[in-house]
Parts: sequence; structure tokens; C-alpha cells
Amino acid sequence: MASLVQGVYVMERDRQWNRHGGDARAPAWWRFFHFEVREVLVDAADSSIFGAVYAFQPPWHLLDPAAAAAAGAPHYVVAFRGTITKKASASRDLALDLQLVRNGLDRTSRFHDAMRTIHAVVAATGHHHRVWLAGHSLGSAISTLAAKAMARAGVVLPTFLFNAPFPSAPVERIGDRRVRQGIRIANSFVTAAAAAVLPHGGGGDAFAALARWVPNVFVNPGDPISAEYVGYFDHRKKMEDIGAGAVGRVATRNSVKDLLLGIGRAGGCEPLHLFPSAVLTVNRGASPDFKAAHGIHQWWRPDQALECTAHYY
Repeated sequence: MASLVQGVYVMERDRQWNRHGGDARAPAWWRFFHFEVREVLVDAADSSIFGAVYAFQPPWHLLDPAAAAAAGAPHYVVAFRGTITKKASASRDLALDLQLVRNGLDRTSRFHDAMRTIHAVVAATGHHHRVWLAGHSLGSAISTLAAKAMARAGVVLPTFLFNAPFPSAPVERIGDRRVRQGIRIANSFVTAAAAAVLPHGGGGDAFAALARWVPNVFVNPGDPISAEYVGYFDHRKKMEDIGAGAVGRVATRNSVKDLLLGIGRAGGCEPLHLFPSAVLTVNRGASPDFKAAHGIHQWWRPDQALECTAHYY
């Protein structure tokens, strides 16, 4: 899945560098895994390639559709890249990053184009468990919004989120574990209190309705953009352990900032970064800098120190 996302990145770089035909470098990223590109998603605002629909073309021993399904293979993968800071796409991508922080990504044309494509692919397939979503960074945010919207409609799509943004203070970066725990416990009580008194608080039914959707979330503790997912899920267990599980459950589906701004609740949905359930994969290997900790390339390295845990609401 990470390589298919990388294929989208390289397609956009091929476009920017005018690499075509035999000079194009992108196809290697999907052909190795027996996929082909069925559709390229282009942002009308700057003509950049931000996503792609891949179709699985199984090798000879899986040509039987039933055998491919039994092997757990997808029929289609819809993948989205993250931010590219090159001149040709930086302005649009950074503007979308700002919309993400403001919790307004769902109102952008790029997200609307992504949703139309996903709806069309699911309708054409007929078996929604055979349509997978994948994204990195900004692309993870688009995949998250799309997967949540589909799950609320009863369509649960397997989802792979690499370095998904968690727009919150990077508590996970604080060295002292006890300080981190103290901050999170205090924040949970403040969040629960705010949810109790503010008109947009609660959201329990809408949050619980997403529990069947269990995305695969890949994070690196050295990445300030995604690291907070580690503490987010660990803290839920900690609140249960100290006998404050009810407070923890309210806090895990609310954000103080969004409660104060009244974001999301009018539509019955919760902030982007709050997940009921997930399979969390943490890269515990050393990362020399931000680029390595946040990069998509770490997820296909063969020498990773990965820690995987499942969390269910």
C-alpha cells in the first residue's frame, strides 16, 4: 500500500519534470505488485496529480476471482499522496494543509473529487471490502474523511493511513512519561467537562457508529505530525486502568478546540483525528530527522522495528 501511494507521488513528479513514456519512473511502483492504473485524479486548481485508482491484476495462480478473494486481495486501491513542496504544487498543497488544521478539508474541491471517485469505484465493484483506501500525510487525511463518510453510510472500506496528521499539541514528544500521562489525564477531564456543558458536546452515537471501521494506522514517534496517535490510544487504556474509563470514553470522541469552535457537531461527526478503533503500527526504529520520521519511504524498508496493537472502541 505504501508503494502504491509512492506511485502517486512519482506520477506527479514525472508530470513536473516532463517525464513521459519510457522516461516515466512511476510505473515501477505498482507493476511489481501486479497493479495497473485505471484512473488518475487531477486537482483542477493546479493540474497536479493527487491520487490514483489502481486495479489488481493477479498473477496466473490467482487468476480465478474466487481465489483472489480468498487470498484477501483487493480489487481496487484508491491512493492519495501527501504534500509536495515543489513549486508546481506547493501553493495548493500547503493551502489544503491549512484547511486540514482548520478542520475544513471536507469542503475543498480535492476532497469532493476524491469522494466522487470512491463512490464510483465502490458502485462498480459491488463488493466494498474489495476496495481499499490508502494515503500518506495529507492523503491520509483525505482517506480518513472519505472512509468515515462511507462507514456512516454502512460501507466499511479497508483503509491504510501512513503518518496521518493529528492536529494537536505534540505531547508524545515530551521525554518524561509521567509528565505526558499527567497532561493527558488533565486534558481528558477538561474535555469531558466541556463536552458536558457545551451544546456541541457528546457525539457518542455518531462515534460508536464508526466502530466497525478499523483502519490500519502507521505512525512514527519521531514524527510530530502523527506521533500523538501513539499516546491517544495508549491513554485510553490508562484511563480504564485508573478507574476513569467513562471520562476517557467521552474524551476520546471529543476535542476541546473543536468543541469551543462548534466544529463538526452540527453534521453529527467528530474531528478528523479521533478514531473509535484502529490497528496501530508504530515504527520504533531510529529516525535521524523529520524527513525520515514522516516520510512514506520508511514503510517498505525491510529492517524496521515495528510494534503492532489493535484497539477497539
